[in-house]
Amino acid sequence: MVTDSACSLPAELVAAHGIVVVPMWVTVGGHQYADGELSPSDVARRAREGLSTSCPAPGQLAEAFDAADRGDGVVALTVSARMSGVFEAARLAAGLARPHVQVVDTGTAAGAEGLVVLAAARAAASGLSLEDVVAAARAAAASARLVATVPSLEHLARSGRVPAIAASGARWLGLAPLFEFRQGRAVPLRPGHGRQGALARMVAAWDRDARQRERPPGERLHIAGLHAMDRPAAEELVERVSARLSPATAFIGDFSSVMVAHTGPGLAGLAWSWGP
Repeated sequence: MVTDSACSLPAELVAAHGIVVVPMWVTVGGHQYADGELSPSDVARRAREGLSTSCPAPGQLAEAFDAADRGDGVVALTVSARMSGVFEAARLAAGLARPHVQVVDTGTAAGAEGLVVLAAARAAASGLSLEDVVAAARAAAASARLVATVPSLEHLARSGRVPAIAASGARWLGLAPLFEFRQGRAVPLRPGHGRQGALARMVAAWDRDARQRERPPGERLHIAGLHAMDRPAAEELVERVSARLSPATAFIGDFSSVMVAHTGPGLAGLAWSWGP
C-alpha cells in the first residue's frame, strides 16, 4: 500500500499497516524541502518568504512501489487529482515500477484520504485480491467526507481552492469560516459563530449524515480529527462524535508542512467514512 504525505496518517498507523508514505515537497524562500523536514510552525513563520508545494517525481514513486511490493501487486492511493499532480505522477510511475500497480484517486485529502488508505489496508490484510482492495478503497472514498474551520479563508483563496469573495466576506463579518472539501475544492459552508460554534456545526454535519444514512449490517464508522497547530480542537471533535457513536477507527491527523502551506495555521476539521 502506497500513499502520499497529504494523508495525515499518524506514524503508528502507517507502521501497523505496512503503508509506504511518499513525501510531497514544500518550497520556502526558494529552497525545497521534503514534507516533514520543516515543522508546520516553521512554514507558518516563513510564509512571507514565498510558499509553494509540489508532488513526488514519478521516479520517486516508482521506487516506493517497488519497495511496497510483496509479490501480489501494489495499490497506490493519492490525494485528489484536482488538488495535486500526485495522481498523474503515480500513473506514470506505475509504468516504471516492477510490480503491477493500481492507482486510485481518493478524491479527497488529509484525514479523509487517510481513512480511505486505512480501508484499503484493512481489505489487503484480510487477503482480498488486488481488484477487491481497489473496490474497497473506492467505496470508502465515495462515503468519505471532510469538514473544517480555519481562522481565515485567505490561504485557500490564494491557492484557488475557494472563491476570493467567500474569503473576503467571512473576514468582514468576523465569523468562523467553515468549508467542506469536495472534489478537490474547498466549498464554503455557512460559518459558525465563533470557534466553538464552528466545531458544533461540524459535529452536526456528521450527525445529519449518520441519521440519514441507511447502514447495512456490519458497516462501521471511521473518523479522524484534523488540525494545523490546534490539536485540542481536533481531539474535541473526535470526543464529541465518539460520545454519540463509538467509531471502529479514530485518529488525530496532524497537518504536515505541505498541508499547512495550503491552509495556514489554526485549521481544525473532522473527516469520516463508513465501511467494514
